[in-house]
Amino acid sequence: MEPMLCPNCKTNRTRFNLIEQQPRAVKLNPQTGEIEQEYTNDTLNPFHLPYRGPSYRVQCAACGLIENPEMFIKRAQHSSEMG
Repeated sequence: MEPMLCPNCKTNRTRFNLIEQQPRAVKLNPQTGEIEQEYTNDTLNPFHLPYRGPSYRVQCAACGLIENPEMFIKRAQHSSEMG
């Protein structure tokens, strides 16, 4: 973990919610929205791209902003370079 600073409220450096993302690859019925099939990385077909997003996101526990961790880390780095 690296130091973080909220890019929105610009004051919170200590209180965050780490939101783990556990994607499920599914095929939905277009009429009902019911899950027709669930895939694993080994069973994805060529038309179903695997999830390539972050494994977790960060929420500022002061203002509620939810972003990728890099946004909070870059803001902390930029802040330390400025002062």
